[in-house]
Amino acid sequence: MASIWQPDIAVAEKVLRAVVVYLFMLAAFRFTGKRQVGQLTPFDLVLLLIISNVVQNAIIGPDNSLGGGLLGAVVILALNYAIVEVTFRSKRLRHLLEAQPTLLVHNGRILQKNLNRERISLEDLHAALRRSGVADVEHVRAAVLEDNGGISVIPRAAAGPGEFPGSR
Repeated sequence: MASIWQPDIAVAEKVLRAVVVYLFMLAAFRFTGKRQVGQLTPFDLVLLLIISNVVQNAIIGPDNSLGGGLLGAVVILALNYAIVEVTFRSKRLRHLLEAQPTLLVHNGRILQKNLNRERISLEDLHAALRRSGVADVEHVRAAVLEDNGGISVIPRAAAGPGEFPGSR
């Protein structure tokens, strides 16, 4: 019964494995895009499931003990807490580890280069505009892909008496 609690590999190796895999995954997802979890396509979901299965073996190694699994989970949770805390306190690290907002529409003009770089289709952009109550891109002062994957839309001011929409 004691063998289910005792890891089959050294605790230091278990900790090192969890740290390396966590840092690798953090870097990999940092540089692969800014989609929100709710915006994941079926392809993204399959990719996440496969990656989680692949890196599981890298974290646990030949160890299937309950203690080893719990130790790996605790290390990842503690490391995640530390990364969140450090990025909260350090602007330099936050800039390095977190994605930066990207301007997608400026004064009614779509910035196609930025859409392409962020892998956002025109259909996705138009859907975000509609969700924000804007029917036409000409009525958008700015649309920004935020660091969390959401698209913020700032509409142009409504036309006053004697003005036409878009004349500003």
